[in-house]
Amino acid sequence: MHFVSDHGSGVSWDPIVSPWHLDEHLPDFPVPIGAIEANDPGLPAGSVPARMSLLHQAVADAVAPVARPLVLSGDCPTARAAVAGLQRRHRDVAVVWLDAHGDFNTPAISTSGYIGGMAISMLTGRTPDLFDDELGLRPVPEASIVLADARDLDPAERDALTDSQVRRVSADPAAITSALDELGGAPVYLHLDVDVIDSAQLSGLRFPTVLGPSLTQIEECLAAVCDTAEVAGAGIACAWLPDRVGDQSTREAITRLAKALGADLAWREPGWRTGSVPKPRN
Repeated sequence: MHFVSDHGSGVSWDPIVSPWHLDEHLPDFPVPIGAIEANDPGLPAGSVPARMSLLHQAVADAVAPVARPLVLSGDCPTARAAVAGLQRRHRDVAVVWLDAHGDFNTPAISTSGYIGGMAISMLTGRTPDLFDDELGLRPVPEASIVLADARDLDPAERDALTDSQVRRVSADPAAITSALDELGGAPVYLHLDVDVIDSAQLSGLRFPTVLGPSLTQIEECLAAVCDTAEVAGAGIACAWLPDRVGDQSTREAITRLAKALGADLAWREPGWRTGSVPKPRN
């Protein structure tokens, strides 16, 4: 099922769901009717990066053939799969990244070792020893990445960003579109971590951060990017806690964010069986 866009090129969206946080399966993850499921609950034993690589290969394979993928996932590192899939059809891909965090840690500087906080570093080739090279991801130049908000940074991560060529802006439509003007018109992968939204408005997040933009402000940012750039694909990292990711309020937030991109999502009823693909209701 395709979801017609109200923004940008008018190309329809193809929802793809990866119901995982790193290598942790999220059985209650919300799945839109008609979405492609990049799902492999039978992962073999192994290291977290090795298991993630298998999941990411499935996502990249799902992204590559569709005209305009919209990836819903439980984490930010899935973006490496989305970008790798887009790179199979586009020589160059720029990235617009909205997040409360910088996601610019590496194994060498991270104080926690949390792989989810290294997602942009993965895209830029700063984590060469973390994964195998089977995904075929080509490093995205730092100057081709626009990072919006990133109000919550670790000290070493802040220093790394300062020394990088990543373009940092506020979560403001005008600031983001101004930065887009400097990217040279390359197709864009638009990534949103829902925790960029002020946690006082969005409850149940894994990593809540206050003093952020409102849901309405982020909707405006997403719409502005779609109206300004050629958005070849997008991803929404649904970073809610496992017991909250299936809440009705979660669906409502994702619905609004997808609508800002131009996609009208309809949802499966609670209790759907994992791996099944029920037909949409008339």
